[in-house]
Amino acid sequence: MDGNGRWAEARRLSRSEGHRMGLRATRRTVEFFARSGVRVLTLFAFSSENWQRPRAEVNALLDLFVTAIEDELPELLEKGIRLRFIGLRDPLPEELQRRMAVAEAETAVNDTMTLVVALGYGGRWDILQAAVRWVRESASAEPEPDAFDGFLSTSGLPEVDLLIRTGGEQRISNFLLWQAAYAEFCFLDVLWPDVGDRELQDALNCYMHRQRRFGRTASQAEARNA
Repeated sequence: MDGNGRWAEARRLSRSEGHRMGLRATRRTVEFFARSGVRVLTLFAFSSENWQRPRAEVNALLDLFVTAIEDELPELLEKGIRLRFIGLRDPLPEELQRRMAVAEAETAVNDTMTLVVALGYGGRWDILQAAVRWVRESASAEPEPDAFDGFLSTSGLPEVDLLIRTGGEQRISNFLLWQAAYAEFCFLDVLWPDVGDRELQDALNCYMHRQRRFGRTASQAEARNA
């Protein structure tokens, strides 16, 4: 979800105001994909590199996360959406950690859609922590990719089918590096606060018209999907 800061600067607003407007786009996005029947949606809310931003902006973002969890939890419960957080939690404020844990517990039985929020997350961190756990718990076993999946922070979730990045940048910026090995990519020029149903539907339409081969020939891919 890229472009909050640039959206605000273009309007001579504070970057914090851009993040608040980005939260509205986040709400629209969750509603859109829930209506569309998507089973798992992962949002990159705060990366491990974002800690390097100005302290005032980081604090404003963390406060926004606390407010967002409190405000959105009732609707998530009403719509049957399960909330799950991934990322390194220790550096996060204690109040935010507490609200994250409460929200996860209260939505644990929901099954309409799983909403995964990446906070303090980095793909390299995820692979590294999984490797450490692998060595600690399964050092005598052969390192099979399917088994390694269980040590990632996304354990139990499917691999990424479609990765959408907004804001005009064409890179994945350390997001779900292992999980997106065979993902389809869609890069949107629209800044995140301006993303709506039209842009999201265009991304889904683009995905639906792609042939996913997973290293196979076209005929093998067709046989697999039959």
